Amino acid sequence: MKIAIFGSGYVGLVSGVCLAELGNEVTFVDIDSNKLESIQRGTPPIYEEGLEELLKKNLTRIHSSSAAQYDSSDAEAIFICVGTPPNPDGTPNYKFIRTVTAQIGESIKKTPHNVTIIVKSTVLPGTTEEIIRPILEEHSEKKVGRELGLAMNPEFLKEGLAIHDFMNPDRIIIGSMDEYSREILTRIYAPFSCKKLHTTPKVAEMIKYVSNAFLATKISFANEIGNICKRNGIDTEEVFTGVGMDARINPAFFVSGIGFGGSCFPKDVQALISHATNQGLPPKLLPAVLSINDEQPLRLISILKKYIPNLHGKRIGILGLSFKPCSDDIRESRVIPILASLLEEGAEIMAYDPLAIEQMKHIFPGITYVKSAEAVLNTEAVLIATAHPEFELLNYEGKVVIDGRRVRAAAKGAAIYEGVCW
Repeated sequence: MKIAIFGSGYVGLVSGVCLAELGNEVTFVDIDSNKLESIQRGTPPIYEEGLEELLKKNLTRIHSSSAAQYDSSDAEAIFICVGTPPNPDGTPNYKFIRTVTAQIGESIKKTPHNVTIIVKSTVLPGTTEEIIRPILEEHSEKKVGRELGLAMNPEFLKEGLAIHDFMNPDRIIIGSMDEYSREILTRIYAPFSCKKLHTTPKVAEMIKYVSNAFLATKISFANEIGNICKRNGIDTEEVFTGVGMDARINPAFFVSGIGFGGSCFPKDVQALISHATNQGLPPKLLPAVLSINDEQPLRLISILKKYIPNLHGKRIGILGLSFKPCSDDIRESRVIPILASLLEEGAEIMAYDPLAIEQMKHIFPGITYVKSAEAVLNTEAVLIATAHPEFELLNYEGKVVIDGRRVRAAAKGAAIYEGVCW
């Protein structure tokens, strides 16, 4: 199938490369020429485990085009994968969605065959039908359900495991407005034998937000229980091992630590809060989820000050800068408030991450970044903020370690070791 991907960021690039792996002809459309050139060279503009190998493998089926030059004459399906950054009130900003939808409408105006437009960007319930549809119909001069199809197909990709998640989905949600788009998406996802739910765009949009909000809630719940367990001398991991054995309770995401970050959970929970509040239904649980998440990383600083009460002038090591292992993404990383607090206390910081140093330099250019994890150990105390696999290989003997991610090698070897929730 001939497929176009508007937006070659994280979701668009991973989805497009995987669709090419399934045998489709994929064209990436973007306004960033550097991204497009990088893709055509076989070098992904983002880091994701296995992405470069898969991109190079499928380069003969992958093409690129600027938005201004894109020719949709042979496209059967067009995915919208642009970002929806938050407005000041937490609601998603649709400036990229609106622009891209208008461009797609203009590009398909003279296309003789039916084209299906598929929204993969995370948007609030009603957006596909109430915002995207009228823009698309105005600029294409075609009607959804007659000359073109329109559907919402949310993504559920975990950074670091995105290739695996796309190629081995646990479910696929197809929110179609018409039979044509339903048929197209059924064909695209025919290789997958997982459960497929056919529903309306509005329901599909809500499923995405509710999924992320629930997973975020599980993490904050685990952290709140973890704080209580720590006060009582109980290992929270053992507690949630037992809780997760209940057939009614999935054990996934019951991991105590310093909280969640990334491009989805914080933004999507806040968007759902703002959306509900604007409708006169202010949530009570979801704001608490974010509040717990905001407070949790600073518990590392509180524990550190038990051993070093005055941090001014002290050399503190930081292991991990990305929001999760095997990623270079620092968006909403829980180490950001930790670094800010240490700087406010006057500490001297030595930080290491195998992937995310260059990204963090844009936020904290004044701290010292080192080229190896071992160098971070030459400090008065080490804080572990990301559980990169290589941190399990370090020798922590004689060190003071405050752990936010349960790195077991540190627990075994450090002279002084304390976990945030254990």
